[in-house]
Amino acid sequence: MTESRGKPSERRADLVRIAAELFAERGYRATTVRHIGDAAGVLSGSLYHHFDSKETILDELLSSYLGELVDTYRRISGGEPVTALRGLVTEAFRSLGEHRAAITVLQNERSYLRTLPRFNYLTKAEEEVRRIWITVLRDGIDAGSFRADLDPEVTYRFLRDSVWVAVRWFRPGGRFTPEELADHYLRIVLDGITKRDAGPVTRAAGT
Repeated sequence: MTESRGKPSERRADLVRIAAELFAERGYRATTVRHIGDAAGVLSGSLYHHFDSKETILDELLSSYLGELVDTYRRISGGEPVTALRGLVTEAFRSLGEHRAAITVLQNERSYLRTLPRFNYLTKAEEEVRRIWITVLRDGIDAGSFRADLDPEVTYRFLRDSVWVAVRWFRPGGRFTPEELADHYLRIVLDGITKRDAGPVTRAAGT
């Protein structure tokens, strides 16, 4: 097997990217250091020149993703509520393309990661994301931009889950860009799916 060369920081990033794809495809626990080494074209022992464990690779993958996401959400959230919500949704969809593997691993392995003290920061990051979104929703309700009868917690969970599930089918370079997909999603959320002149919805007989 040939050892690949490159600048240490670049090689480290390459190894994280390769491992991320394997974690997403195989599962974190089913992926071995040998699997990562084979996919990277290096001896598995060479990985320890860059990382002291497989757990450290996962830590770097998830911490960098969540750190970037939270920082971006904070920058977006300070504006007018509807604009801020659009920004949050657009960023959430954009992250599906750039961080698909990290999001997939986080969804699939979350229960297991809760048992590892090293990943306690995941709960803190998730709580900060929740706080940001709910604050935007509450601000929108207070400003009269969103319906007064909305429950911010339920609305946040609906928005979060319906965006996150798209990681299962969204692929960059497909029919929609992340921005186009976010725009379509927002039109459904903010405007609904019925025509404005459709009149009242009636129930079919027997329903």
